[in-house]
Amino acid sequence: MKLILKEDVAGLGYKDDVVEVKSGYGRNYLIPTQKAVIASPSALKVLAENQRQRAHKLAKIKADAEATAAALKDVKLTIGAKTSSTGTIFGSVNAMQVADALEKLGHNIDRKLIVLKEPVKEVGEYVATIKLHKEVTAEVPFEVVAE
Repeated sequence: MKLILKEDVAGLGYKDDVVEVKSGYGRNYLIPTQKAVIASPSALKVLAENQRQRAHKLAKIKADAEATAAALKDVKLTIGAKTSSTGTIFGSVNAMQVADALEKLGHNIDRKLIVLKEPVKEVGEYVATIKLHKEVTAEVPFEVVAE
């Protein structure tokens, strides 16, 4: 079943992408939750016209994302966490704490854009990936230290 995504769907695609999914996933989840519409010939024509009209806006959004990625290139974060005597963190460090640390440095990044490859449960050095645009990502190293 071919669908046009109305918003970004993790693991599937980005807004205005035409994707092929199984019919059950489309009919039972994507269409009822208003995340996608059926890719009929008329809907594809409307999509092409909308993309043509938005081309310059999308170029500006991508340029802004690239500028943000360049600004984040030299950032190194230090996040304090309560730890046991062995260096294990009580709980874990998550994307919200990385976003708060970035905000303290003046970079306003939504926590939903931050991806941690593995759970951070020990003191050490890690890397957070920030998906600023579908074609632009930034990697921010951070160190977890004991408070």
